[in-house]
Amino acid sequence: MKKNQNPVVNATEMSTRPTVTAPAPAPAAAVNGAHHSHHYYPPTSSSSSSSASFRGCCCCLFLLFSFLALLILAVILVIVLAVKPKKPQFDLQQVGVQYMGISPTTPSSAAVSLTIHMLFTAVNDNKVGIKYSESKFTVMYRGIPLGRGIVPGFYQPAHSVRQVETTIAVDRVSLLQTDAANLIRDASLNDRVELRVEGDIGAKIRIIGFTSPGVQVS
Repeated sequence: MKKNQNPVVNATEMSTRPTVTAPAPAPAAAVNGAHHSHHYYPPTSSSSSSSASFRGCCCCLFLLFSFLALLILAVILVIVLAVKPKKPQFDLQQVGVQYMGISPTTPSSAAVSLTIHMLFTAVNDNKVGIKYSESKFTVMYRGIPLGRGIVPGFYQPAHSVRQVETTIAVDRVSLLQTDAANLIRDASLNDRVELRVEGDIGAKIRIIGFTSPGVQVS
């Protein structure tokens, strides 16, 4: 028999052979790249809560101011009903012509210059003061405006009488010769000139620092 010629492989030689290690399996997300997971996060409610609190503050302020306004109106109404204000009186007591000058300008007209003094009397019989605003008056002769006067505004205390004066300077107002002749005759012969005074008087009642709307003056 022939001897077996195949060499015997030692264990040491087998151990020196390189060992191939299989790669670790890739993660599922890397293997299947076509599938991605999406997560939805709802918005926070901080903006909605802040807007709601702002609207609540505005409503509270509106209610507060409305309550204060109603309270003030109620107090004023109670005071007015307790005081029972009357119409203040503002009367024209006297009108005087201090100067008169007439110069003919054409055969049918003449220029008139006058200085008119007016005296008013303000009577306040109320328990509260009266605040008068600036008043303007127009002086007319036979329907022809001669000039305008101004009475400055003033405050009149309760239960008081006050006299107010104003002067109107009429500078070369053109009149017809007939009207100018009538004016001269009334002033020189009759010692009386009929003038018409028109104007508005603004007065308000003043109670504890509050001023009422305009009241009618008799």
